[in-house]
Amino acid sequence: MGLPDKEKKQDKGNIFRRVGIILIWMSVWQLLAMAVHNDILLVTPLEALLALPERMMRTGFWQTVGMSLLRIGMGFLAGAAAAALLAVLSFRFLFVRELLSPLISLLKAIPVVSFTVLLLIWWGASFLSSAICFLVVVPHIYINVLAGLENTPRSLLEMAQVFRLPLWNRLFYIYRPALKPFLYTGLNISLGMCWKSGVAAEVIGTPDYSVGERLYMSKIYLDTAGVFVWTAVTILLSVGFEKVIMYFVGKFFGWEPACKAVGKKNGEREIICRNLCKSYKDRQVLKSFNADYEPGNIYYLTWRSGGGKSTLLRILCGLEPFDSGELKARTSFGMVFQEERLCEEYSALLNVELVLGDRRKAKAALLQLLEPEDITKLCSQLSGGMKRRVALVRAMEADAACILLDEPFTGMDAETRRHAEGYIRKKAGDRVVIIATHI
Repeated sequence: MGLPDKEKKQDKGNIFRRVGIILIWMSVWQLLAMAVHNDILLVTPLEALLALPERMMRTGFWQTVGMSLLRIGMGFLAGAAAAALLAVLSFRFLFVRELLSPLISLLKAIPVVSFTVLLLIWWGASFLSSAICFLVVVPHIYINVLAGLENTPRSLLEMAQVFRLPLWNRLFYIYRPALKPFLYTGLNISLGMCWKSGVAAEVIGTPDYSVGERLYMSKIYLDTAGVFVWTAVTILLSVGFEKVIMYFVGKFFGWEPACKAVGKKNGEREIICRNLCKSYKDRQVLKSFNADYEPGNIYYLTWRSGGGKSTLLRILCGLEPFDSGELKARTSFGMVFQEERLCEEYSALLNVELVLGDRRKAKAALLQLLEPEDITKLCSQLSGGMKRRVALVRAMEADAACILLDEPFTGMDAETRRHAEGYIRKKAGDRVVIIATHI
Protein backbone atom coordinates (compact mmCIF):
# COMPACT_ATOMS: atom_id res chain seq x y z
CA MET A 1 0.00 0.00 0.00
CA GLY A 2 1.43 3.39 -1.00
CA LEU A 3 1.96 6.32 1.33
CA PRO A 4 -1.06 8.32 0.02
CA ASP A 5 -3.36 5.36 0.80
CA LYS A 6 -2.00 5.19 4.34
CA GLU A 7 -2.57 8.92 4.79
CA LYS A 8 -6.17 8.62 3.56
CA LYS A 9 -6.76 5.77 5.97
CA GLN A 10 -5.33 7.82 8.82
CA ASP A 11 -7.53 10.80 7.90
CA LYS A 12 -10.65 8.61 7.92
CA GLY A 13 -9.61 7.16 11.25
CA ASN A 14 -9.16 10.65 12.71
CA ILE A 15 -12.62 11.72 11.49
CA PHE A 16 -14.30 8.66 13.00
CA ARG A 17 -12.43 9.20 16.26
CA ARG A 18 -13.53 12.84 16.49
CA VAL A 19 -17.15 11.97 15.70
CA GLY A 20 -16.99 9.25 18.34
CA ILE A 21 -15.69 11.67 20.96
CA ILE A 22 -18.46 14.15 20.15
CA LEU A 23 -21.08 11.41 20.45
CA ILE A 24 -19.67 10.37 23.83
CA TRP A 25 -20.03 13.88 25.23
CA MET A 26 -23.49 14.29 23.70
CA SER A 27 -24.48 11.08 25.45
CA VAL A 28 -23.15 12.41 28.75
CA TRP A 29 -25.17 15.60 28.22
CA GLN A 30 -28.30 13.56 27.45
CA LEU A 31 -27.87 11.42 30.56
CA LEU A 32 -27.36 14.47 32.78
CA ALA A 33 -30.48 16.15 31.34
CA MET A 34 -32.49 12.98 31.95
CA ALA A 35 -31.16 12.75 35.51
CA VAL A 36 -32.00 16.40 36.29
CA HIS A 37 -35.36 16.11 34.51
CA ASN A 38 -35.94 19.87 34.61
CA ASP A 39 -35.96 21.96 31.41
CA ILE A 40 -35.22 25.13 33.35
CA LEU A 41 -31.98 23.71 34.74
CA LEU A 42 -30.79 21.67 31.75
CA VAL A 43 -32.31 20.90 28.37
CA THR A 44 -31.47 17.86 26.27
CA PRO A 45 -29.16 18.13 23.23
CA LEU A 46 -32.11 17.61 20.90
CA GLU A 47 -34.13 20.42 22.54
CA ALA A 48 -31.14 22.79 22.27
CA LEU A 49 -30.62 21.78 18.63
CA LEU A 50 -34.28 22.34 17.70
CA ALA A 51 -34.27 25.73 19.44
CA LEU A 52 -31.62 27.10 17.04
CA PRO A 53 -33.66 27.12 13.78
CA GLU A 54 -36.67 28.42 15.75
CA ARG A 55 -34.61 31.40 17.01
CA MET A 56 -33.20 31.99 13.56
CA MET A 57 -36.72 32.59 12.23
CA ARG A 58 -37.46 35.28 14.81
CA THR A 59 -37.35 38.97 13.91
CA GLY A 60 -34.02 40.59 14.67
CA PHE A 61 -31.95 37.40 14.91
CA TRP A 62 -29.64 38.20 12.02
CA GLN A 63 -29.45 41.87 12.95
CA THR A 64 -28.35 40.81 16.44
CA VAL A 65 -25.69 38.49 15.02
CA GLY A 66 -24.49 41.13 12.57
CA MET A 67 -24.23 43.91 15.17
CA SER A 68 -22.26 41.75 17.62
CA LEU A 69 -19.95 40.67 14.82
CA LEU A 70 -19.47 44.30 13.79
CA ARG A 71 -18.75 45.56 17.31
CA ILE A 72 -16.37 42.79 18.31
CA GLY A 73 -14.73 42.64 14.87
CA MET A 74 -14.10 46.39 14.92
CA GLY A 75 -12.58 46.18 18.39
CA PHE A 76 -10.30 43.32 17.41
CA LEU A 77 -9.07 44.85 14.15
CA ALA A 78 -8.50 48.29 15.72
CA GLY A 79 -6.67 46.71 18.66
CA ALA A 80 -4.48 44.53 16.45
CA ALA A 81 -3.56 47.46 14.19
CA ALA A 82 -2.79 49.78 17.11
CA ALA A 83 -0.75 47.11 18.91
CA ALA A 84 1.32 46.35 15.80
CA LEU A 85 2.04 50.05 15.24
CA LEU A 86 3.02 50.59 18.89
CA ALA A 87 5.25 47.50 18.79
CA VAL A 88 7.09 48.82 15.72
CA LEU A 89 7.60 52.21 17.42
CA SER A 90 8.82 50.49 20.59
CA PHE A 91 11.25 48.40 18.58
CA ARG A 92 12.57 51.51 16.86
CA PHE A 93 12.62 53.89 19.84
CA LEU A 94 13.66 52.87 23.36
CA PHE A 95 11.81 55.84 24.87
CA VAL A 96 8.49 54.65 23.40
CA ARG A 97 9.06 51.15 24.83
CA GLU A 98 9.78 52.55 28.30
CA LEU A 99 6.78 54.86 28.07
CA LEU A 100 4.40 52.04 27.10
CA SER A 101 5.77 49.42 29.51
CA PRO A 102 3.61 50.39 32.56
CA LEU A 103 0.52 50.81 30.38
CA ILE A 104 0.90 47.33 28.84
CA SER A 105 1.46 45.85 32.31
CA LEU A 106 -1.74 47.51 33.55
CA LEU A 107 -3.76 46.25 30.59
CA LYS A 108 -2.55 42.72 31.34
CA ALA A 109 -3.22 42.91 35.09
CA ILE A 110 -6.52 44.80 35.47
CA PRO A 111 -9.57 42.47 35.35
CA VAL A 112 -11.73 42.83 32.26
CA VAL A 113 -14.81 43.39 34.43
CA SER A 114 -13.18 46.52 35.92
CA PHE A 115 -12.66 47.97 32.45
CA THR A 116 -16.20 47.01 31.54
CA VAL A 117 -17.79 48.82 34.50
CA LEU A 118 -15.64 51.94 34.07
CA LEU A 119 -16.27 52.18 30.33
CA LEU A 120 -19.99 51.60 30.87
CA ILE A 121 -20.00 54.66 33.12
CA TRP A 122 -17.81 56.78 30.85
CA TRP A 123 -18.88 55.65 27.41
CA GLY A 124 -22.24 53.90 27.57
CA ALA A 125 -23.31 50.51 26.25
CA SER A 126 -23.49 51.02 22.47
CA PHE A 127 -19.90 50.09 21.57
CA LEU A 128 -18.75 48.89 24.96
CA SER A 129 -17.79 45.48 23.56
CA SER A 130 -15.60 47.16 20.90
CA ALA A 131 -13.63 49.04 23.54
CA ILE A 132 -13.23 45.94 25.71
CA CYS A 133 -12.01 43.87 22.76
CA PHE A 134 -9.56 46.64 21.89
CA LEU A 135 -8.11 46.66 25.40
CA VAL A 136 -7.91 42.86 25.56
CA VAL A 137 -6.19 42.49 22.18
CA VAL A 138 -3.59 45.27 22.49
CA PRO A 139 -1.23 43.76 25.12
CA HIS A 140 -1.12 40.29 23.54
CA ILE A 141 -0.48 41.49 19.99
CA TYR A 142 1.94 44.18 21.18
CA ILE A 143 4.07 41.76 23.21
CA ASN A 144 4.24 39.14 20.46
CA VAL A 145 4.94 41.55 17.60
CA LEU A 146 7.70 43.20 19.63
CA ALA A 147 9.18 39.80 20.49
CA GLY A 148 9.10 38.80 16.82
CA LEU A 149 10.92 41.97 15.76
CA GLU A 150 13.53 41.52 18.49
CA ASN A 151 14.14 37.92 17.39
CA THR A 152 14.91 38.88 13.80
CA PRO A 153 18.26 37.16 13.05
CA ARG A 154 21.11 39.62 13.46
CA SER A 155 23.01 37.79 10.72
CA LEU A 156 20.33 38.67 8.16
CA LEU A 157 20.15 42.27 9.35
CA GLU A 158 23.90 42.57 8.81
CA MET A 159 23.51 41.07 5.36
CA ALA A 160 20.81 43.63 4.57
CA GLN A 161 23.07 46.43 5.82
CA VAL A 162 26.00 45.38 3.64
CA PHE A 163 23.86 44.98 0.51
CA ARG A 164 21.89 48.17 1.29
CA LEU A 165 18.57 46.38 0.88
CA PRO A 166 15.54 48.69 0.58
CA LEU A 167 13.17 48.84 3.54
CA TRP A 168 10.48 47.07 1.46
CA ASN A 169 12.72 44.02 0.97
CA ARG A 170 13.73 43.94 4.63
CA LEU A 171 10.15 44.16 5.86
CA PHE A 172 8.81 41.33 3.73
CA TYR A 173 11.75 38.93 3.59
CA ILE A 174 13.67 39.46 6.83
CA TYR A 175 11.33 40.87 9.47
CA ARG A 176 8.16 39.13 8.27
CA PRO A 177 9.46 35.52 8.59
CA ALA A 178 10.82 36.30 12.07
CA LEU A 179 7.47 37.77 13.07
CA LYS A 180 5.34 34.86 11.82
CA PRO A 181 5.40 32.41 14.79
CA PHE A 182 5.01 35.21 17.33
CA LEU A 183 2.11 36.85 15.51
CA TYR A 184 0.29 33.52 15.17
CA THR A 185 0.65 33.01 18.93
CA GLY A 186 -0.67 36.49 19.70
CA LEU A 187 -3.59 36.12 17.31
CA ASN A 188 -4.61 32.71 18.64
CA ILE A 189 -4.74 34.07 22.19
CA SER A 190 -6.43 37.33 21.25
CA LEU A 191 -9.10 35.91 18.96
CA GLY A 192 -10.49 33.63 21.65
CA MET A 193 -10.29 36.21 24.42
CA CYS A 194 -11.87 39.04 22.44
CA TRP A 195 -15.07 37.06 21.85
CA LYS A 196 -15.33 35.90 25.47
CA SER A 197 -14.72 39.38 26.85
CA GLY A 198 -16.77 41.09 24.13
CA VAL A 199 -19.91 39.04 24.73
CA ALA A 200 -19.41 39.34 28.50
CA ALA A 201 -19.33 43.13 28.07
CA GLU A 202 -22.58 42.92 26.08
CA VAL A 203 -24.19 40.91 28.88
CA ILE A 204 -23.26 43.65 31.35
CA GLY A 205 -24.08 46.60 29.10
CA THR A 206 -27.02 44.94 27.27
CA PRO A 207 -26.87 47.14 24.13
CA ASP A 208 -29.72 46.72 21.66
CA TYR A 209 -29.28 43.97 19.08
CA SER A 210 -26.41 42.11 20.71
CA VAL A 211 -25.78 38.48 21.55
CA GLY A 212 -25.00 39.52 25.13
CA GLU A 213 -28.43 41.15 25.46
CA ARG A 214 -30.13 37.95 24.22
CA LEU A 215 -28.17 35.87 26.72
CA TYR A 216 -29.19 38.22 29.50
CA MET A 217 -32.87 38.11 28.48
CA SER A 218 -32.75 34.31 28.27
CA LYS A 219 -31.50 34.28 31.85
CA ILE A 220 -34.26 36.67 32.98
CA TYR A 221 -36.99 34.49 31.44
CA LEU A 222 -35.35 31.20 32.56
CA ASP A 223 -35.01 30.24 28.89
CA THR A 224 -32.28 27.62 29.24
CA ALA A 225 -32.63 26.53 25.62
CA GLY A 226 -32.09 30.15 24.60
CA VAL A 227 -28.88 30.31 26.68
CA PHE A 228 -27.59 27.24 24.84
CA VAL A 229 -28.60 28.68 21.46
CA TRP A 230 -26.90 32.03 21.97
CA THR A 231 -23.84 30.33 23.45
CA ALA A 232 -23.66 28.16 20.33
CA VAL A 233 -24.06 31.26 18.15
CA THR A 234 -21.17 32.91 20.01
CA ILE A 235 -18.98 29.85 19.46
CA LEU A 236 -19.84 29.69 15.76
CA LEU A 237 -19.16 33.42 15.31
CA SER A 238 -15.86 33.09 17.18
CA VAL A 239 -14.70 30.09 15.13
CA GLY A 240 -15.84 31.64 11.85
CA PHE A 241 -14.21 34.98 12.61
CA GLU A 242 -10.97 33.23 13.59
CA LYS A 243 -10.97 31.19 10.38
CA VAL A 244 -11.41 34.33 8.26
CA ILE A 245 -8.70 36.28 10.09
CA MET A 246 -6.20 33.41 10.00
CA TYR A 247 -6.96 32.82 6.31
CA PHE A 248 -5.98 36.38 5.42
CA VAL A 249 -2.98 36.29 7.76
CA GLY A 250 -1.85 33.09 6.04
CA LYS A 251 -2.26 34.77 2.66
CA PHE A 252 -0.15 37.68 3.88
CA PHE A 253 2.68 35.43 5.01
CA GLY A 254 2.49 33.41 1.80
CA TRP A 255 2.56 36.48 -0.44
CA GLU A 256 5.86 37.11 -2.23
CA PRO A 257 5.78 40.68 -3.58
CA ALA A 258 8.34 41.74 -6.16
CA CYS A 259 11.55 43.03 -4.62
CA LYS A 260 12.63 46.64 -4.96
CA ALA A 261 15.95 47.38 -6.63
CA VAL A 262 18.95 48.37 -4.53
CA GLY A 263 20.29 51.89 -5.04
CA LYS A 264 23.13 52.41 -7.47
CA LYS A 265 26.69 51.92 -6.24
CA ASN A 266 28.37 55.01 -4.91
CA GLY A 267 31.59 56.30 -3.42
CA GLU A 268 35.20 55.67 -4.34
CA ARG A 269 36.39 52.23 -5.40
CA GLU A 270 39.84 52.28 -3.86
CA ILE A 271 40.31 50.90 -0.33
CA ILE A 272 43.28 52.03 1.76
CA CYS A 273 44.24 50.55 5.15
CA ARG A 274 46.88 52.18 7.33
CA ASN A 275 48.08 50.67 10.61
CA LEU A 276 44.77 48.98 11.36
CA CYS A 277 44.64 47.31 14.77
CA LYS A 278 41.89 45.16 16.23
CA SER A 279 41.79 43.17 19.47
CA TYR A 280 39.20 41.05 21.25
CA LYS A 281 39.96 41.38 24.96
CA ASP A 282 43.57 40.18 25.31
CA ARG A 283 43.81 38.66 21.82
CA GLN A 284 45.12 40.87 19.04
CA VAL A 285 43.67 39.90 15.66
CA LEU A 286 45.09 42.68 13.47
CA LYS A 287 48.33 44.52 14.23
CA SER A 288 49.38 47.54 12.15
CA PHE A 289 47.76 46.15 9.02
CA ASN A 290 48.52 48.08 5.82
CA ALA A 291 47.10 47.46 2.35
CA ASP A 292 45.97 49.24 -0.81
CA TYR A 293 43.15 47.58 -2.75
CA GLU A 294 42.72 49.05 -6.22
CA PRO A 295 39.83 48.54 -8.68
CA GLY A 296 40.16 45.94 -11.39
CA ASN A 297 42.16 43.51 -9.25
CA ILE A 298 41.38 40.30 -7.35
CA TYR A 299 43.17 39.97 -4.01
CA TYR A 300 43.55 36.75 -2.01
CA LEU A 301 43.92 36.66 1.77
CA THR A 302 45.55 33.32 2.56
CA TRP A 303 46.58 33.79 6.17
CA ARG A 304 46.36 30.96 8.66
CA SER A 305 42.99 30.09 10.18
CA GLY A 306 42.19 32.55 12.97
CA GLY A 307 44.56 35.11 11.53
CA GLY A 308 41.92 37.82 11.17
CA LYS A 309 40.73 37.42 7.56
CA SER A 310 37.01 37.50 8.44
CA THR A 311 37.57 40.33 10.92
CA LEU A 312 39.29 42.42 8.26
CA LEU A 313 36.43 41.90 5.80
CA ARG A 314 33.90 42.90 8.46
CA ILE A 315 35.91 46.02 9.25
CA LEU A 316 36.12 46.99 5.58
CA CYS A 317 32.35 46.86 5.06
CA GLY A 318 31.55 48.63 8.33
CA LEU A 319 30.19 45.72 10.37
CA GLU A 320 33.04 45.80 12.87
CA PRO A 321 34.84 48.80 14.40
CA PHE A 322 38.64 48.86 14.51
CA ASP A 323 40.64 49.97 17.52
CA SER A 324 43.16 52.26 15.84
CA GLY A 325 44.61 53.21 12.48
CA GLU A 326 43.05 54.69 9.35
CA LEU A 327 40.63 53.21 6.83
CA LYS A 328 39.50 54.74 3.57
CA ALA A 329 36.62 52.64 2.26
CA ARG A 330 33.92 55.01 1.09
CA THR A 331 32.35 52.53 -1.28
CA SER A 332 29.51 50.04 -1.72
CA PHE A 333 29.86 46.34 -0.98
CA GLY A 334 28.65 42.91 -1.95
CA MET A 335 29.69 40.09 0.32
CA VAL A 336 29.82 36.34 0.92
CA PHE A 337 29.94 35.89 4.69
CA GLN A 338 31.46 33.03 6.67
CA GLU A 339 27.90 31.64 6.80
CA GLU A 340 25.55 31.78 3.80
CA ARG A 341 23.13 34.19 5.49
CA LEU A 342 20.30 33.30 3.15
CA CYS A 343 16.58 33.69 3.79
CA GLU A 344 16.02 29.96 4.26
CA GLU A 345 12.21 30.15 3.92
CA TYR A 346 12.49 31.39 0.36
CA SER A 347 13.92 30.12 -2.91
CA ALA A 348 17.43 30.66 -4.22
CA LEU A 349 15.83 32.77 -6.93
CA LEU A 350 14.18 35.14 -4.46
CA ASN A 351 17.37 35.45 -2.39
CA VAL A 352 19.21 36.84 -5.41
CA GLU A 353 16.20 38.92 -6.44
CA LEU A 354 16.43 40.64 -3.04
CA VAL A 355 19.67 42.25 -4.19
CA LEU A 356 18.95 42.69 -7.91
CA GLY A 357 15.29 43.72 -7.71
CA ASP A 358 14.68 41.86 -10.98
CA ARG A 359 13.57 38.21 -11.08
CA ARG A 360 14.62 37.59 -14.68
CA LYS A 361 18.15 38.88 -14.07
CA ALA A 362 18.33 36.81 -10.87
CA LYS A 363 17.33 33.67 -12.77
CA ALA A 364 19.89 34.24 -15.52
CA ALA A 365 22.60 34.83 -12.92
CA LEU A 366 21.83 31.71 -10.89
CA LEU A 367 21.80 29.49 -13.98
CA GLN A 368 25.51 30.19 -14.35
CA LEU A 369 26.25 28.10 -11.23
CA LEU A 370 23.11 26.05 -10.48
CA GLU A 371 20.82 23.69 -12.33
CA PRO A 372 17.39 25.04 -13.39
CA GLU A 373 15.50 22.76 -11.01
CA ASP A 374 17.54 23.99 -8.03
CA ILE A 375 16.97 27.72 -8.31
CA THR A 376 13.29 27.47 -7.37
CA LYS A 377 13.88 25.22 -4.36
CA LEU A 378 13.74 26.68 -0.87
CA CYS A 379 17.24 27.41 0.39
CA SER A 380 16.53 25.17 3.38
CA GLN A 381 16.33 22.26 0.91
CA LEU A 382 19.66 22.95 -0.78
CA SER A 383 22.97 21.33 0.10
CA GLY A 384 25.76 23.34 1.71
CA GLY A 385 27.64 23.69 -1.56
CA MET A 386 24.53 24.87 -3.39
CA LYS A 387 23.82 27.47 -0.70
CA ARG A 388 27.37 28.71 -1.05
CA ARG A 389 26.89 29.18 -4.77
CA VAL A 390 23.67 31.10 -4.19
CA ALA A 391 25.50 33.38 -1.75
CA LEU A 392 28.31 33.81 -4.29
CA VAL A 393 25.91 34.78 -7.07
CA ARG A 394 24.14 37.21 -4.75
CA ALA A 395 27.45 38.92 -3.95
CA MET A 396 28.89 39.01 -7.48
CA GLU A 397 25.66 40.25 -9.08
CA ALA A 398 25.24 43.07 -6.58
CA ASP A 399 25.66 46.56 -8.00
CA ALA A 400 28.63 47.24 -5.70
CA ALA A 401 32.10 48.67 -6.25
CA CYS A 402 33.81 46.21 -3.90
CA ILE A 403 33.15 42.48 -3.45
CA LEU A 404 34.25 40.71 -0.26
CA LEU A 405 34.27 36.91 -0.38
CA ASP A 406 34.85 35.03 2.88
CA GLU A 407 35.66 31.37 2.11
CA PRO A 408 33.39 31.39 -0.97
CA PHE A 409 34.37 27.85 -2.05
CA THR A 410 33.31 26.03 1.12
CA GLY A 411 31.45 22.80 0.33
CA MET A 412 32.46 22.76 -3.35
CA ASP A 413 34.33 19.93 -5.06
CA ALA A 414 37.32 20.67 -7.30
CA GLU A 415 35.33 20.97 -10.53
CA THR A 416 32.64 23.16 -9.00
CA ARG A 417 35.33 25.36 -7.46
CA ARG A 418 37.02 25.87 -10.83
CA HIS A 419 33.69 26.82 -12.32
CA ALA A 420 33.04 29.26 -9.45
CA GLU A 421 36.49 30.83 -9.79
CA GLY A 422 35.89 31.37 -13.51
CA TYR A 423 32.55 32.98 -12.69
CA ILE A 424 34.26 35.35 -10.22
CA ARG A 425 36.88 36.41 -12.77
CA LYS A 426 34.17 36.94 -15.38
CA LYS A 427 32.03 39.13 -13.09
CA ALA A 428 34.86 41.01 -11.35
CA GLY A 429 35.18 43.70 -14.04
CA ASP A 430 36.71 46.94 -12.78
CA ARG A 431 35.75 46.29 -9.18
CA VAL A 432 37.84 45.46 -6.12
CA VAL A 433 37.47 41.78 -5.25
CA ILE A 434 38.97 40.48 -1.99
CA ILE A 435 38.83 36.74 -1.36
CA ALA A 436 39.65 35.18 2.02
CA THR A 437 40.41 31.51 1.38
CA HIS A 438 42.67 28.55 2.00
CA ILE A 439 44.64 27.69 -1.15
